[in-house]
Amino acid sequence: MRVLGIDPGLRHLGWGVIDVEGSRLRHVANGTCDSDGGDELAMRLLSLHRQLTDVFRQYAPEQAAIEQTFVNKDAVGTLKLGQARGVALLVPAQFGISVGEYAPNQVKKTVVGVGHADKKQIQHMVKMQLPGVVLTGPDAADALAIAICHAHQSGMQRMRVRA
Repeated sequence: MRVLGIDPGLRHLGWGVIDVEGSRLRHVANGTCDSDGGDELAMRLLSLHRQLTDVFRQYAPEQAAIEQTFVNKDAVGTLKLGQARGVALLVPAQFGISVGEYAPNQVKKTVVGVGHADKKQIQHMVKMQLPGVVLTGPDAADALAIAICHAHQSGMQRMRVRA
């Protein structure tokens, strides 16, 4: 099973692809879609859409996972993040792929073991679980963590179905 994890962001949208074979995880690729289009929101969203579409075409994931948005004090920033998240949900849907959604604390707890881990801890544990991975940046590391979380959660779901 090939899983694409997505860390939504308006400036930098992280992505990470892993292959899952039973309990084994293997890194395939990771990167960041950097929005361009200046200050025009619609053009930035279009830029993210095109780049993420290219990732789907190149790596052909069978499943996708995304981090849920948390609401912070900046309502305008949260709304813009939500729009970028909409793009991140739209692209898999265009390819007929459903999307698993995970709270940030659930991703951290699954990958690191604690729900309030910092970015350095996440990067360290991603490297431990995907030997040989070269992270292209913190957003890509977060996206790989989301993919790892999805792999573990879907594995638990398959075990429950068999029982």
